[in-house]
Amino acid sequence: MPKCVQTLTTVARTLPSNAYTTLHANKTLAVHSTPQDLTYAQRNMLDSALRVDQAGEIAANYIYKGQLAVLRHDKKVGHLIQEMWDQEKKHLAVMDKLQVQHNVRPTVLSEVAKVAGFSLGAVTAFMGKEAAMACTEAVETVIGEHYDDQMKELDSFQTSHPSVPLLKSVIREFRDDELDHLDIAVVNFSQRAPAHALLSSVVGGGCKVAIELCKRF
Repeated sequence: MPKCVQTLTTVARTLPSNAYTTLHANKTLAVHSTPQDLTYAQRNMLDSALRVDQAGEIAANYIYKGQLAVLRHDKKVGHLIQEMWDQEKKHLAVMDKLQVQHNVRPTVLSEVAKVAGFSLGAVTAFMGKEAAMACTEAVETVIGEHYDDQMKELDSFQTSHPSVPLLKSVIREFRDDELDHLDIAVVNFSQRAPAHALLSSVVGGGCKVAIELCKRF
């Protein structure tokens, strides 16, 4: 099995999200302004997308926090959970900046996302490391599909504002990160979890409901 799906590795490459984490790019239009020529429907689409993405990254952070609270000292998966959590921390930091840049209000359900995320992470970790990985597999499957849908929606935007192609690139980067997490979960025996199909269905279904709620609230 390739090493890249067994563990996360640091690769020396330029990432789109670095535009939000490096000082030299902070004054560019792409990271400092929002399009003014979007239609009403497109603006609503952008608002709901970033609101959901920020909420999703909050929940992901707390899922991994809950898992690590239980499995921190596990020699096989503890370091993997920490590395995935570290990536999610960056995702959230970037989404926080995007939310401010595009004048998007955060979801009123952010505290719910924290409690639900931590509870889900801790409970599945208590069920065993395979169940924790099954949780990651289910969550990242839904999030990967969700990011794919967002990129298709952004393709319909008729604007020359540089923030839109940058946003698409950031979403693609984060989508790829989430799919890497999914691969890591599968390699680490997520599908050996007790009642894997049921667990995946419940967790994935819950994620889809949360996405729809955060779009609206």
